[in-house]
Amino acid sequence: MASTAEQMLEDSGAIQGNVDLPSESASHEEERASRKHRLAGALRIFGKLGFAEGVAGHITVRDPEFTDSFWVNPFGRSFRYLLPDDLIRVSHDGEVVEGDGALNTAAFAIHSQIHEARPDVVAAAHCHAIYGKTFSTLGRPIDPISQDAAMFYNDVALCADDGGAIVLETSGGKAIANSLGDKKAVLHQNHGVITVGQSVDEAAWWFVALERACQSQLMAEAAGTPIHVSPESAQLSYDASGHSLAGWFQFQPLWEELMVTDPDFPKAP
Repeated sequence: MASTAEQMLEDSGAIQGNVDLPSESASHEEERASRKHRLAGALRIFGKLGFAEGVAGHITVRDPEFTDSFWVNPFGRSFRYLLPDDLIRVSHDGEVVEGDGALNTAAFAIHSQIHEARPDVVAAAHCHAIYGKTFSTLGRPIDPISQDAAMFYNDVALCADDGGAIVLETSGGKAIANSLGDKKAVLHQNHGVITVGQSVDEAAWWFVALERACQSQLMAEAAGTPIHVSPESAQLSYDASGHSLAGWFQFQPLWEELMVTDPDFPKAP
């Protein structure tokens, strides 16, 4: 008999048959190790995809036990070579409470406010990837011009707060969190994309997919005037591929590739 999660995927029309689905570990320690493992792996994948921009960019995951703190990549370290033990845990007061790395002030200012405002958010992702930050200068959300873009149909917010200045104060993070509301992504004008999810995998996939959707729309508009998917078709595509479990599921091929290409990365916590 299909699990509730499997049934959700089948009902959406996304799959037929059995799949390995995510499950929370039995203890805080095991779940913490799992979340850190996925976070370090997602950061490596972001590095492979070229999302790093100098020292900018961060993915966070909420600690399963100390839920008013989150794990994040240390400031100034390459995404491509991170290991779970390299991550640091940061309180919502901005204190590094576990780990030895430096804290990116912008990471704290943005992610602390998102995690505080959205108890349902387990992970959040933000990088200065080229297409997302370029599209953000247009000051409008993504359009449903393809099946892939439709996974964000009516689910991307716009924050028109000044994104040209580095977000170093929690007031800037609060503006982003307020604009995000209950959606899974926000375009911060003149800054870029921030995505959230109920798992690292989900938040990371939404970032990858939205970055590509921005690229696609920029290319389409450079060539002409793109035709929008009808509202009915956009909603159907969103229902099939825009929900939380679909986000997690679509990240799995990238994880499979990482397990082959990075033999130094641990296979399991």
